Amino acid sequence: MMGMEEQNILETINMIKLHHLDIRTVTMSLSLRDCISDCADKVYENVYNKIVKYAKNLYRYASDLEDEYSIPIINKRIAITPASILGESCENFDYVKLAKVLDKAAKEVKVNFIGGFSALVEKGCTKGDMALIESIPKALSLTDNICSSVNVASSKAGINMDVILKMAEVIKKTAELTADKDGLGAAKLVCFCNAPGDNPFMAGAFSGYGEPECALNVGVSGPGVVMAAVEQLSETADLSEVANTIKKIAFKITTTGELIGRKLADRLGIPFGVIDLSLAPTPAEGDSVAGIFKAMGLSHAGAHGTTAALAMLNDAVKKGGIMASSHVGGLSGAFIPVSEDAGMIDAAANGYLTFDKLEAMTSVCSVGLDMIAIPGDTSNSVIAGIIADEMAIGMINKKTTAVRIIPVPNKKVGDVAVYGGLLGEAPIMDVGNLLSDKFVNRGGRIPAPIHSLNN
Repeated sequence: MMGMEEQNILETINMIKLHHLDIRTVTMSLSLRDCISDCADKVYENVYNKIVKYAKNLYRYASDLEDEYSIPIINKRIAITPASILGESCENFDYVKLAKVLDKAAKEVKVNFIGGFSALVEKGCTKGDMALIESIPKALSLTDNICSSVNVASSKAGINMDVILKMAEVIKKTAELTADKDGLGAAKLVCFCNAPGDNPFMAGAFSGYGEPECALNVGVSGPGVVMAAVEQLSETADLSEVANTIKKIAFKITTTGELIGRKLADRLGIPFGVIDLSLAPTPAEGDSVAGIFKAMGLSHAGAHGTTAALAMLNDAVKKGGIMASSHVGGLSGAFIPVSEDAGMIDAAANGYLTFDKLEAMTSVCSVGLDMIAIPGDTSNSVIAGIIADEMAIGMINKKTTAVRIIPVPNKKVGDVAVYGGLLGEAPIMDVGNLLSDKFVNRGGRIPAPIHSLNN
């Protein structure tokens, strides 16, 4: 009879080899506040030198751990201080040039992405915030490895509709400047409500103002592992048993991620930050959050019951993961990116998953409207309305929500945007033809809800 230790080893091997378990990202969180100067050239120099100094061994040490433990580490990334503050002491700071410097540093240290070309503007903008926001389209079109995020709402401050209107314009322009790649630039840009400062996942990662000088955050993923475990259950197993099974698997996944994260942090000589428990899918067959819904008994993602299934999944992942680590953070839950999940792609292409159903699901998932392709001629006011709706869900429910939406130039409903790799492909979704321009063009701020006064 097989011993418990042997059984656990074989189970872990199967998770990796058969069910796509991986460390989705190891992300170095790095403060660049000490790079600020009143001389723009000095800022660029300081930023490049600090990133290279701290991250020079990130790729090599992570690759070494992959070999030693035989577990894939898919992405090596860096998250920096929100970049809008870096140029505020300078007279005429060039944020596009800063993006190019960051891109050069990313390539030098061999990381996939640097996140943090960001601004936190839920209550209002400084001159640096607005300069960065206006530079985003050009910055993302001229770089390969930069990701941008803008926090436009929070449960404490409300929703900044003036910035949302601006971001609708920025998203549209970013997509247009990368039209030859189906608007790929917009896939590296996200609007947030209640953005966490320790999130290791792109495009929203940045190093929050309360974070240490440097830390190592880990994002671990395993929707295929969860799906396989649920599929092995009897059809008569009730939903309590399903939830308990997911909790047990989440515990094992988190334990693996914690081990790799702490080992890498030790080798880099920096603190271990958090482990993000999120189930992040890929376009590979069998590595799908939508596949978990089918294993639970739904005919497809989008069927009635999908929101309830997602709520249970999200909760069970958190309950299992929190028992395996004292330092859980980031987003932690289940991602539902349309282009990055084979089951979601299929559901959207067949009309099972509508835009409205996706919005309902975001009330219980860990992010929001993620990697959704829409017609390129969608108006700025409709995009602003979409962002405002999603921010409202986050604000009222005191949770993180986000919008990463791509108005694909020259494409319409029925077409497909193709990105390849982890970004996959996205059927162009119908957003309807009703207008919201008079509402969103009022601007101003939607006040924070009454529960914001909870001191």
